[in-house]
Amino acid sequence: MTGKFYVIGVGPGDPELLTLKAVRILKEVQCICVPKGREEGSSLALSIVEKALNLDGKEIIEAHFPMRKTKTNTPALQYSNAPDCELDTKWQETIETVYSRLNKGTDMAFITIGDPTIYSTFFYLYDKLLELNPELSIEIIPGVSSINTAAARANLSLSLADEKIAILPATYTDNIKETLERFDTIVLMKVHRVFDRVLTILNEMNLTNNAVYVSRAGMDDEKIFKNIRDIKEGDLNYFSVVIIKK
Repeated sequence: MTGKFYVIGVGPGDPELLTLKAVRILKEVQCICVPKGREEGSSLALSIVEKALNLDGKEIIEAHFPMRKTKTNTPALQYSNAPDCELDTKWQETIETVYSRLNKGTDMAFITIGDPTIYSTFFYLYDKLLELNPELSIEIIPGVSSINTAAARANLSLSLADEKIAILPATYTDNIKETLERFDTIVLMKVHRVFDRVLTILNEMNLTNNAVYVSRAGMDDEKIFKNIRDIKEGDLNYFSVVIIKK
């Protein structure tokens, strides 16, 4: 029998936001796969888990995935961080490593920051593993997302009654005005590279006072700006969210 593969959301940064189920499974599995953006870098997901439980004796597999924004022909991945040739090679290496452990009957976990179902490239791995073995047992354990955490830290309600919410990734600026017009709450993810453009649009639409910026929500160096005009370049971070509440 093959082992079971768990995909675990470990939350945005605060180890106390790990779910009880996530902690239990991470204690039980023999092997943990840890994604990293740079070969020489450390894993934020792993650092969160290490603050919550002792990993001594477990096999830790580090999977390096270069950060890319590319297109894919797979419909399910059309709007995610799909792999190019280099990234595809890295994913394939991880798939082979993961499957070799599962094929020996080893239960293992793949950890990811936030929630695995929100802008997580894990699903490319998911599809490929099921191609190898459609009967593979895979369980996704949800985690607290940066969206929920940012709203909570800023004391904001994301929606009430029949209010509509839109969540957009960092490539949204071409259609942002239409979205801002149509929805009551708009969450803009990873705004660090497009912040100036976002601020210009919000000024044009008289929505600047409706926006809150949160970076590294739930982490020790968290920053919250309720007046986003005060944000300086040094305040911008990859793990950032702007919430516009009309």
